[in-house]
Amino acid sequence: MGGYPVHYQMKKLSFILALALLAFLRAPAQVVTLDISLAQNQFLPAETLPVTIHLYNNSGQALHLGVDDEWLTFSVQSLDNNASVINGSQPPVTGAFDLGSSEVATKHVDIEPYFNLKQTGRYSVTAYVHIPQWNMDITSPPKEFDIIDGAQLWTQEFGVPMPAGVSNRPPEVRKYVLEEANYLQKQLRMYLMVTDDTGEHIFKVAAIGDMVSFSHPEAQLDGDSNLHLLYQNGGQTFLYTVADPSGNILQKDTYDYVNSRPHLSLDDAGHIVVVGGTLRVRPADMPLIVPPNELPAPAKQ
Repeated sequence: MGGYPVHYQMKKLSFILALALLAFLRAPAQVVTLDISLAQNQFLPAETLPVTIHLYNNSGQALHLGVDDEWLTFSVQSLDNNASVINGSQPPVTGAFDLGSSEVATKHVDIEPYFNLKQTGRYSVTAYVHIPQWNMDITSPPKEFDIIDGAQLWTQEFGVPMPAGVSNRPPEVRKYVLEEANYLQKQLRMYLMVTDDTGEHIFKVAAIGDMVSFSHPEAQLDGDSNLHLLYQNGGQTFLYTVADPSGNILQKDTYDYVNSRPHLSLDDAGHIVVVGGTLRVRPADMPLIVPPNELPAPAKQ
């Protein structure tokens, strides 16, 4: 080692060994990577916020994950005030599995119920995976998104239907709210919000679909307090949606403006129906056509 003093040579050797050890300890993290993605970049307050994580394993060995909820966790940061968003708990993700080498694990998680995301602003979400057998954590790059306000178009209070045989107490009062939001300043979207009668507690926010600026939504409630909504979502198309008092979407159909404009009406039985236009047939509604050469052979007599 040349003419350097022995103590210097020893320090240099120790430094090299420390770097080698650090590289060895970091090697698994470099061959196991994690990323996070969102279906969209803007959400309304309390809207479902699904995130998708992809975990790539190129470590040369199988990983044993999902034994408890600690294997996958999330943090959310407010970028407006550089503060962490308080979460009541982490989303449930338990479910043991093995991730072999050269395999990718995909997990879909709705983080909205577990973080306070009711204030408008810019945020980022980061995912963490804990690998117990290495006692090591893998961190994803942060993914940014916005919480935006919508413009209220229509609102209606309603009573939640009572269970069969129960009629000795007043109904629970909720509220349907239709809002439009300008997604990425390019595309209007229709949203349905179900709240309590005060509007302070939000039960659910559901994205209905795209809409055009000149659309005038029609909304009616049936005897079960289901919401029937019809509005124009394209140059010649209308979207018909039925939702229940919990905000669950029960039905979605597209009508084309052919010969007459679609609109809501009542049939002879008092049911809400769409009159006018032409119902667009969905692929799932088409009959299954089997080529002749794939038909089963006729039974022998």
